[in-house]
Amino acid sequence: MFRSRAKDEKAPADKAAVTDSKQPRDPQAPKGRPTPKRSEAQSQRRSVANTPTTRKDAAKRQREERRQALDRQRQALAGGDERYLPARDKGPVRKFARDWIDSRFNVAEFFLPLAVVILVLSVVRVPAIQAAALWLWLVVIVLIVLDAVVSGFRLKKRLAERFPDQNRRGAVAYALMRSLQMRRLRLPKPQVKRGERP
Repeated sequence: MFRSRAKDEKAPADKAAVTDSKQPRDPQAPKGRPTPKRSEAQSQRRSVANTPTTRKDAAKRQREERRQALDRQRQALAGGDERYLPARDKGPVRKFARDWIDSRFNVAEFFLPLAVVILVLSVVRVPAIQAAALWLWLVVIVLIVLDAVVSGFRLKKRLAERFPDQNRRGAVAYALMRSLQMRRLRLPKPQVKRGERP
């Protein structure tokens, strides 16, 4: 009689212990850590509430995030903010190469205006002017190649002096491609004036 009562009393206690251990712990307040602040809990709840439930919502959200990233990138290209620049423009080596090119005159940046002038001259039906336009093409191309070779060697030397331990691969080609663009059309926008030392 006494034994059965003792067993009956012991069994519910065991069941209670088992059910207590199976209950999931609150992830907001794990054991051994303080309860989060109200603002943190609210922001976590909002993020959970904002998670998309359907594929359509998820795609819409991804498009919105991509658009925001592109806007940040566009503003960074205009302002020179290093955090949001594309990968090809990031880093101190690329910044130095950009500034080095932007601080000097390059023959290649005048190629487009010169090309328009030469094309107009070659259309004129005077043989002497057409011959001059042909020679002008040759002179411009030779000057661009010479300027690119000299600039490439000088920039490579400066990069080796300034950044001996960093990866400089592709920086010279990056700078020479930048020199082909007119200064006002370059992205990221030039941060140094002509003649200024980078």
